[in-house]
Amino acid sequence: MFTGVVERSIRVASVSDGTGFRRINLPAGEWPDVRVGESVAVNGVCLTVAEIDRGLLAFDVVPETLGKTNLGLLQAGDRVHVERSLRVGDRIDGHFVQGHVDGRALLIDSSGEGGSGDGAEYRLRLELPTELARYVVPKGSVCLDGVSLTVASIHGNEFEVALIPTTLTVTTLGTRGKGWPFNFEADVLVKSVVTTIERMGARGVSSTGATGRA
Repeated sequence: MFTGVVERSIRVASVSDGTGFRRINLPAGEWPDVRVGESVAVNGVCLTVAEIDRGLLAFDVVPETLGKTNLGLLQAGDRVHVERSLRVGDRIDGHFVQGHVDGRALLIDSSGEGGSGDGAEYRLRLELPTELARYVVPKGSVCLDGVSLTVASIHGNEFEVALIPTTLTVTTLGTRGKGWPFNFEADVLVKSVVTTIERMGARGVSSTGATGRA
């Protein structure tokens, strides 16, 4: 479990292909206590530390994850967002993020001067497949490449998020060009509510618990 509050952006040290997986190596940096088997969110994807060697953390990414996320696009030198898993007693500064990416949100436009310091707002406009768009609600939470964000507006299958200067500085969100497929995870609470309501409707169950059959 994570919060979507990125601890830092770091550069990929190397990428290599194994038998049935891709290995991504990241510098351990200021995490001397990281252990093999620990969960770390990389661009919002919950990955397991497979090996620690010479100051590098190795993560093995299977084909299913590569097909659903943007991790397969990464090359050595690319910046990624990383966050270690929550500990008991930690503050929840973002929202509950599982690291189980639902799919990709395609960047279709960006606008504003959020990094200028003049108070102007920087926005990203993104598009989702219909099956995922139903989980986006006004002022609700979404996670893009591991970053917890609030939905600013919704237009059909498209939605917008506003980025504050701090987010633009700490993350790569403001540097992505049109067409970048952000790793998208909907709020688990919204998914639970929507899924429950849809299942109740499919069974013909009313709000009182009675079926719709005579």
